[in-house]
Amino acid sequence: MLKPHVYHPTPNKTLLSPLHNLFLPSGFLPVKPSSSSSSLSKTEKGFKARFFLNKTKATLDSTTTLTDDVGSVSAVKAFVTVKQTVSGLITNLGFQRGLDDIQDLLGKSLLLELVSAELDPKTGQEKETIKAYAHRVKQKGDDVTYEADFEVGQEFGELGAVVVENEHHKEMFLTEILLEGFPDSDPISVSCNSWVHAKFDNPQKRVFFTHKSYLPSQTPSGLKRLRNEELEALRGNGEGQRKPFERIYDYDVYNDLGEPDSDPNKKRTVLGGNKQFPYPRRCRTGRPRSKADPESETRSSNIFYVPRDECFSEVKQLTFSAKTFYSVFHAVVPSLRLAFADKDLGFPYFASIDKLFNEGIHLPPQKGQTLWRSILPRLLKVISDSNALRFETPETMNRDKFFWFRDEEFARQTLAGINPYALQLVTEWPIKSKLDPEIYGDPVSAITKEQVECQIKGYMTLEEALEQKKLFLLDYHDLLLPYVKKVRELPGTTLYGSRTLFFLDPDETLRPLAIELTRPPMDGKPQWRDVYRPAWHSSGVWLWRLAKAHVLAHDSGYHQLISHWLRTHCCTEPYIIATNRQLSEMHPIYRLLHPHFRYTMEINALAREYLISVDGIIETSFSPGKYCMEICSVAYDLLWRFDHQALPADLISRGMAVEDPTAPHGLRLTIKDYPLANDGLLLWDILKQWVSDYVNHYYPNASLVESDQELQAWWTEIRTVGHGDKKDEPWWPVLKTPEDLIQILTTITWVTSGHHASVNFGQYTYAGYFPSRPTIARRNMPTEEASEKEWEFFMKKPEALLLKCFPSQIQATSVMAILDVLSNHSPDEEYLGEKSESAWADNPVIKAAFEKFNGRLMELEGIIDERNANKDLKNRNGAGVVPYEFLKPFSEPGVTGKGVPYSISI
Repeated sequence: MLKPHVYHPTPNKTLLSPLHNLFLPSGFLPVKPSSSSSSLSKTEKGFKARFFLNKTKATLDSTTTLTDDVGSVSAVKAFVTVKQTVSGLITNLGFQRGLDDIQDLLGKSLLLELVSAELDPKTGQEKETIKAYAHRVKQKGDDVTYEADFEVGQEFGELGAVVVENEHHKEMFLTEILLEGFPDSDPISVSCNSWVHAKFDNPQKRVFFTHKSYLPSQTPSGLKRLRNEELEALRGNGEGQRKPFERIYDYDVYNDLGEPDSDPNKKRTVLGGNKQFPYPRRCRTGRPRSKADPESETRSSNIFYVPRDECFSEVKQLTFSAKTFYSVFHAVVPSLRLAFADKDLGFPYFASIDKLFNEGIHLPPQKGQTLWRSILPRLLKVISDSNALRFETPETMNRDKFFWFRDEEFARQTLAGINPYALQLVTEWPIKSKLDPEIYGDPVSAITKEQVECQIKGYMTLEEALEQKKLFLLDYHDLLLPYVKKVRELPGTTLYGSRTLFFLDPDETLRPLAIELTRPPMDGKPQWRDVYRPAWHSSGVWLWRLAKAHVLAHDSGYHQLISHWLRTHCCTEPYIIATNRQLSEMHPIYRLLHPHFRYTMEINALAREYLISVDGIIETSFSPGKYCMEICSVAYDLLWRFDHQALPADLISRGMAVEDPTAPHGLRLTIKDYPLANDGLLLWDILKQWVSDYVNHYYPNASLVESDQELQAWWTEIRTVGHGDKKDEPWWPVLKTPEDLIQILTTITWVTSGHHASVNFGQYTYAGYFPSRPTIARRNMPTEEASEKEWEFFMKKPEALLLKCFPSQIQATSVMAILDVLSNHSPDEEYLGEKSESAWADNPVIKAAFEKFNGRLMELEGIIDERNANKDLKNRNGAGVVPYEFLKPFSEPGVTGKGVPYSISI
């Protein structure tokens, strides 16, 4: 083992330490020359071991202090905790594993360097680092402990960082370094929770700073170089293909969604970097360009790089990434395709849909089925020793088998379902389109005053309804209408522009009044549109049900592509990249944001690989087909504003609230019983108070915000690079004061926590029974230029036409399997405010603020329970109604329909 190194301002005689080594004669010691410079950007020269006969052995414990001619020397012991990973057990087998075992026996597993926080007062230079090898001493469960001994002179001063070099041939996952023995100091814990690459892959050493947070101007002099070099290393140079062990964060456009080299028809539009299809940026991978389309990046290498520390933990991999998610796409979906030979085959009866939850789908035998059956216990059951895909009954079905059929439930879900971000107040009449009438036809809605008043005249006139804010709209007309012609050219799908009008009853529940479906002028035919209303005659009833199926397919697509993917996953990735490129790990804002970004980049990479790419679940199962992501880009262009991602601003922008200083949260809701808004505003306030306490501690005055170079570079990069296609928009917040910073950070943390939880974890609950939220409508309305034969079929078998309109069997079951996985909480989920970060706990002021944060979240749990028990709140309480729990902060693992994680982790 390398002897401990001691920092001294002048040369001193070499200190020896004993070595217990199976490959050396007893009493012989390897000795390394004196400490070298701490420059970590250069590869150090190796040293030659010299051996001296040592007939006496001396040991120093962590309390020992030596004295020599230059002052006191303290014996410091470091305990390094390394996580024994499942992948490590697998990948480390073989010759390299044997070499690593030898390194462990030699005591040369990890080379540690202690870095002083201050410069040498005599020379003004960095103090020499103190080095020692850590050797493996024990293993308890999955935790392997390595120890290193240092002798630290009193002139060393305060510890600022620990530098680590991995001497193994494979990466290691370090969780913590604990140092004991510093004079007048409690044990110092340095959190790592990071993969450390092998020096054979990359000679650059890893730096782990202590828990003290510093603004750039407050950085201790001995750490300034390391702080800057770490950021430079994370930025990379923008060249080459990224390797799996790297930690480089850089930007690219969405140019990897297609596979034009395999099939010209699989070319997909590049999103981002152009005016026609603006989009947020993703993480750069540097894969080769496509030969057929040089604008696109190839996917053939099957490498979706994410920086190494953004990857799922071993627990997450076992429950989601490498197993569950992979199994659904590589085993379950192929099995379904074999089970349903006809990909267009629908369900012949509603009873056949029910069989998915009781009898299941018998799957043909496949290789590895035993493994993935154990991985997907919720989905895959053994029935009479045969493989079957049997779905758990969603909670909505458990409570009310016919919930999906009812108009009141259709309306309630716009406020308390999984897409409560689309409903808007009607402020003008008639409703008008903003599209070019020369291309898309009459912009004035076909829904008339007379049609509305015949349903609400018992309450009020149309003018009174507008004045009293009683009319609300789901408006997918302008977003979808430009794509109707293109989508109708695809097989097995269709599309309309749609508007759905609702009336707010006196009991604060919504009542659907009308659905308008529109086809633009196309193929030499004029604009077509029709208005459908709840009816009491059989033909009208079934037309209304068919129109609802179309609207629900539109709403499902909007939910998945915009409310969910775009507004949370996609728009957050640039925040993560900028945070790692511009904010040092020791920056307090980095440490505030870090738990909110856990696993997001890897789940986004998986989405690009399996969900939103060519032939992915979105393309093959949602109405717009291959145009799904183009529509997502159009929505980003037309609808997305950073300032409106804050919940209060979102509600105001849709007319669902107005500012009122006398009202709770400073807002007066247009619909008082609006579960998302009611619970969400409480959570928003709790988040904002926590962020305020945190920011005000580190930024007591505005000058510190303006002079923080890292912070200003971070916000500039988010606006001008990560969301560069919108860099010139006037609505971007300025960043000059602590109040500006608080609003920006609260918005980002709300998006990753509350917003994402409200649109994600209830997916299986509400869409697991797919007639409730079909993802695709496959048949035109029978009133749209139907042939005599088609109309006769509708009149004789309206139920059969509705079933043909619904998704096919392969579409429905594939989506159901995915939604089950995506609605699941992992056992290692980190819920908002549940557990403090180490850096927060070490600061008394931040620790107290976090405890207050945690306490308020616990109170929110009780408030939500009380609201769900309130019979007057009919949008969250009633016979067969599932309580609104999406914003309850905490949850047990599994599909629970509640729990707010810090991050977009699934």
